[in-house]
Amino acid sequence: MEEPIRDADSARRLARTIVSDLAMYHKEEVERGIAEDNLFPALAERIEEGRNHYRERVDPELLRAGLFEKALVDLLLKPFGHVRSTIW
Repeated sequence: MEEPIRDADSARRLARTIVSDLAMYHKEEVERGIAEDNLFPALAERIEEGRNHYRERVDPELLRAGLFEKALVDLLLKPFGHVRSTIW
């Protein structure tokens, strides 16, 4: 088994890569989820898959830092701010 990531910068990069891939490969679902104000329920399974992959690779001490959740906001919400939605 691979050693867990113990460096915050590496953990942040992994989180951002996972979420970036999710946003890129499921762009239409993300846009529809934002427009219909159900982004997280609509992508719950895909987000959980990414989160589980992140948890498997990162030291438990770093999980408390919320790096995966920050990546969700930075890469799944902010870039899609142009999408018409009742949430903004």
